[in-house]
Amino acid sequence: MISKRANQIGESPTFKVAARAKAMKAEGIDVVDLSLGEPDFPTPENVKAAGIKAIQENFTKYTESGGMPALKKAVADRIKEDYGLTYGLKEIIVSAGAKSSLFHLIQALVDEGEEVIIPAPFWVTYPHLVTLAKGKSVIVPTKEENGFVLTAEELKAHISPATKAFLLNSPSNPTGATYSRAQLEALADVIRKVDIYVIADDIYNKLVFDSFPCVSFSQLGEDIRKKTIIVNGVSKSYSMTGWRIGYAAGPADVINGMDKIQSHTTSNPTSISQRAAIEALAGPQVELARMVAEFQRRRDFCLMKLRAAPRLSCFKPQGAFYLFPNVRSYYGLEFNGAPIRNSTEMAYYLLNEARVAIVPGEAFGADDHIRLSYATSMENLEKGMDRITAALARLSSRPAMGSSTS
Repeated sequence: MISKRANQIGESPTFKVAARAKAMKAEGIDVVDLSLGEPDFPTPENVKAAGIKAIQENFTKYTESGGMPALKKAVADRIKEDYGLTYGLKEIIVSAGAKSSLFHLIQALVDEGEEVIIPAPFWVTYPHLVTLAKGKSVIVPTKEENGFVLTAEELKAHISPATKAFLLNSPSNPTGATYSRAQLEALADVIRKVDIYVIADDIYNKLVFDSFPCVSFSQLGEDIRKKTIIVNGVSKSYSMTGWRIGYAAGPADVINGMDKIQSHTTSNPTSISQRAAIEALAGPQVELARMVAEFQRRRDFCLMKLRAAPRLSCFKPQGAFYLFPNVRSYYGLEFNGAPIRNSTEMAYYLLNEARVAIVPGEAFGADDHIRLSYATSMENLEKGMDRITAALARLSSRPAMGSSTS
């Protein structure tokens, strides 16, 4: 018998859908995969060269558990350049991916029964990380008409004596919503009056569009910085998902707690990847700018195609590389006698009938929506958008008996 803890954790729906799509592809079926949040661009050449050089120089041994000092300095320099904030090496930890940083952070912060406030829609992993720490996730739904942004009033209403942390992801997975400075300042006014931490998941902070000014919560004053732990990494911004390098920056006692736990889980991050990450953070940033421009072009194309579909609405994201269309108006309709009642059934309908893999919004705490990633080629997106809109049109023409289509 496996543990109760393991039984509480479900399989990632993102990887579940992707696995089904891969299986279909292996059978020779033409599937457009818009499920995974992974840039399709290659890792920049200078970064790959740094990794190759590390191997050639036999830099393949253990490093410090919390990351090499040289990489910590590169992280500190990048934060200084991006945010204008100064962090010492004892205030930084490097982990085997940002997910690992988040895991160790929540383990270091949260005791049994303590609460973590998580705005919904949320990245699927957040509540599971809190569960593994025996904490309690307090899920606070945001509104599409508000741009999926949590208001100060909503935050304040859910803070209790048991609250330990507030988890903020901007730009967001799955919506792409990005908080303005004014919206963050309103939240900061609430945080200043309570004794809780802020976990600022900034993993998409470089991927913003239309010159939107991306601000980190940690920039809102020294008093806020002392309560905030930044989590970031090289996976999304530098197309290095497989290299597995993430990091956190925050109060030294919190970082030290993370380091102690990490030393007994993953030990140190991969030595080779650390050398590559130094080059990514400290080297030329030209490829990043090109990637952002291409993501914006893809976003605009997909929005245009989706908004042409009847019944469907779609928020225009300011960052990341996801769209989160609202498909609620299609629920209750049927295809070949089978009704679509929720986002999971919609996801499998699109996979089986349109040959497009997306992720059901239920996984993100928003069952009225589906998530699609435009981190793939324009050729795939053109094919995928055409298939999705055609499949929805077929569905909408067949109302189920007794169901409402309003």
